[in-house]
Amino acid sequence: MTVNVNWRGASPFRCSAPWTRNVQTGTITSAWEENQFVLAAAGRWDIASAERLGPQLRNRGPDRKGVPVCLDLSGLTALDTAGALLLDRLIRRLREQGHVVAVVGARADLCALLKDVQRAAAGVASRHQVTVEKGPAFPLADQIGRATIGIWHEMLSMLNFLGLVTVTALRLLREPQRIRLKPLFFHLEQVGLNSLPIVGLLSFLIGIVLAYQGADQLRRFGAEIYVVNLLGIGVLREIGILMTSIIVAGRSGSAFTAQIGTMKVNQEVDAMRTLGLDPVEMLVLPRMLALIIALPLVGFFANVVALAGGAVMAYAYLDINFVQFARQLQVAVSTTTLFVGLVKAPIFAAVIALVGCYQGLRVSGSAESVGLLTTRSVVVSIFLVIVLDAAFSVLFSYIGI
Repeated sequence: MTVNVNWRGASPFRCSAPWTRNVQTGTITSAWEENQFVLAAAGRWDIASAERLGPQLRNRGPDRKGVPVCLDLSGLTALDTAGALLLDRLIRRLREQGHVVAVVGARADLCALLKDVQRAAAGVASRHQVTVEKGPAFPLADQIGRATIGIWHEMLSMLNFLGLVTVTALRLLREPQRIRLKPLFFHLEQVGLNSLPIVGLLSFLIGIVLAYQGADQLRRFGAEIYVVNLLGIGVLREIGILMTSIIVAGRSGSAFTAQIGTMKVNQEVDAMRTLGLDPVEMLVLPRMLALIIALPLVGFFANVVALAGGAVMAYAYLDINFVQFARQLQVAVSTTTLFVGLVKAPIFAAVIALVGCYQGLRVSGSAESVGLLTTRSVVVSIFLVIVLDAAFSVLFSYIGI
C-alpha cells in the first residue's frame, strides 16, 4: 500500500520537530506531542546506517492502537534506496497496526525517491501475494467439465486448421506448378513402400487368426466352407482397411508429428515464414497428398495378404485347397465389397495426416513437447479412424450396401 507523502510541512494534523537538523549519522527519535506520536528521522539514512537503524525501527511506535503518527523527515540530510526502504517498512508496519501516518518535511528529491521505493515494494508484494482459493465442491465434475471444454477448444482449433489446409490446397489446384513433386514422391516411399513389410506381416497373421476362430465355431455345424465367406467379407469390408489405418497412424502419423515438431524446436518453421514460405504448403500438403494416394494401395495389399493368410490356415486346418478357397471367395464377395472397404481409405488418410501435421505445428519448442504431442497424435488419429469407420458402417447399412 503506497503512502501519500506530503513534504514542505503539509499534514492533516499539527506536527512540530524541535530536534537538531545538522546530524550526520542517521537517527530516529520519538516523542509525544499533544495527542499524536511524533517520529523524527535525521542525519544520513543510507546503506552505512541501515544496519544500525534496522533494529531501532522494529518496535518503534506508540503503544496504543489507532494513535495518529507524524513522521518528520525535515532533519534528513541524505537518503538512498536502503534508507528509503527502511522508512517504507516503518510506514507499512505502523499502518498495519491501525495508525494513521502522516509524512511531513521531506525535500522534493527525497520525497521522489521514497515514492519510487514504495511503488517498487508494492509491486514485489503483489507478485508474491498468495491467494488461497477453495477447491471445487465436486472435484470429479470439475475435472470432467474442464476436460470437456478442452476437447471442444481442440476440435475448434483442428477445424480451423482443416479450413486453412483446404484453402491452401484449392490455391495449389489453381496453380499446379507450385506442387512440390520431390517431397511428394519421398513421402510416398516413406508411408507407402516402406510400410509394406509390417503391414503385410500383421495382415497375414490377422487372416490366420480370423480363419482359425471362424473355423473353430463353424465346424460345430459342419459349415467349414463358410469360413471363406466370413474371412472375405470381414477383411474386405472392415478389418483390412481398419487395421491398415491403425498401423499407418502409429507409424506415419507419429512420424509426421515428430518431424514437424523437431523443425519447430529448431526454429526451421519460423525461418520458412521469415523467407515468405507457407509451412502448410511446404510441410503439410505433400505429406497429406502422399498418404491419400498410398493408403488405398497399402490397404489393397493388406487385404490380399490377409486373405492369403486365411487361405493357408483353411488349407492346413480344414483341408480346403486354394482352388476351393478362390471359388468360394468369388461367390461370397463382389467388387462392391472391395469398394466399400477401399472407399474409406482416402478419408482415413486425410484424417491421419491432418492430425499428425496439426500436432507437429503445435509443438512449443521443447523435446518434451515433441514426445507429448506425438503420443497425442497417435491416440487422436486412431480414435478418429475408429469413429469414422463406425459412421461409415452405419451409413452403408442405411443405404443398403
